[in-house]
Amino acid sequence: MPNCPECTARERKKIQAKYEAETVEENRGRDDLFKLFDQVEIPMKMDSATKHFICKRCGLYATREQVSDIKYRLNQKEKTREDKQDDYLEWWQKSKKDKELD
Repeated sequence: MPNCPECTARERKKIQAKYEAETVEENRGRDDLFKLFDQVEIPMKMDSATKHFICKRCGLYATREQVSDIKYRLNQKEKTREDKQDDYLEWWQKSKKDKELD
């Protein structure tokens, strides 16, 4: 059974915030954080009649493909201000012909 992607993402954010608050920056390790993440399990129940998964915690009702899409969307890196500025700078430095194609 898959884990609920939305509930798992929320729990991971809480764990990461707590870990960063309690651990000195020099002592932080990605492996330690990932071990804490592995402990998060929020299984979804399967409705065999409709082939949908249901989260008892948040009420998410989705097919396997939808669960996969939600996981992908939640795991994507959010664009930061620096990323947007780099994209704009890259666009600005293009030739006029290249800009017209975009």
